[in-house]
Amino acid sequence: MNIIEIFNNFQTQEQAVEYLEKARWHGKPICPYCSGEKVSRHVSGDRAGQRWQCLTCQTAFAVTVGTIFHGTHIPLKKWFLVLALMLNAKKSASACQIARDIGVRRPTVWSMMHRIRAAMVKDAEQSALLHGIVEADETYVGGKPRKGNRRDDDQEGGNKSKRGRGTDKMPVIGVVERHGRVIARPATKSELTSKGLSEFITSNVDVAGSLLITDEFPAYRAIGKKMLHTTINHAIEYANGLIHTNTMEGFWALVKRAWYGQHHHYSTKYASLYISEASYKYNKRQSNNSFSHAIGLMVAA
Repeated sequence: MNIIEIFNNFQTQEQAVEYLEKARWHGKPICPYCSGEKVSRHVSGDRAGQRWQCLTCQTAFAVTVGTIFHGTHIPLKKWFLVLALMLNAKKSASACQIARDIGVRRPTVWSMMHRIRAAMVKDAEQSALLHGIVEADETYVGGKPRKGNRRDDDQEGGNKSKRGRGTDKMPVIGVVERHGRVIARPATKSELTSKGLSEFITSNVDVAGSLLITDEFPAYRAIGKKMLHTTINHAIEYANGLIHTNTMEGFWALVKRAWYGQHHHYSTKYASLYISEASYKYNKRQSNNSFSHAIGLMVAA
């Protein structure tokens, strides 16, 4: 859903509330406090708030109770606009830009975006294991973009563009299903070991029905004892028929473009939320209902 559709479909707060009610309850309101199904419209008749009354526990409630919208003073239309702008920005959008677009203070938008990202985490938690041809890789996010030719920089004696494991950049590990979904998260350097990578892969991949493709990083060798595993030697080639990690590299490119072009810094505390946003948008890249699906995650108790 784009911003034009947001403006056309949600001209009033009541329309936005009704949309949330359908997304959360599918026509059968349930009390968020006692899970009672005997409910009725609140006697106040407050249509703007769309409040309900539980006939079991005698508590009044709205559809936003127990969701990321609970207690918000921001109109739901602006929440929907923030979500739409995030989903439609392939390489992410900054809180500063969205704040200018919708006329809300940057700290408020920053908080809204993190709440939305936290809801997106649920998508990975609810998803099935990856299977088929699966690629695994790690990348490192941070620092300044490399300039010029790396080989020329090294020949000039500067080693100006250290990459990967030789830097203090934030490591991120991931697995991706060929033509399918991706699962990624930040990792500590201590997790970039045979044990750590094996645990990450086996917890997210159907080891019995999959072929794992990685580069020749020695820490991946142990996984070969648990599943089919082959490697590509990047010192020689980047693809050998079906044997490559280009799908994973493509996802890493999106993550890095978001970092360089929009966010510029990921704190340790919030890094996983940014990676979850990138993963969610990648996984829903061919879906026509990414907006409604995201709303479903946001109103899930």
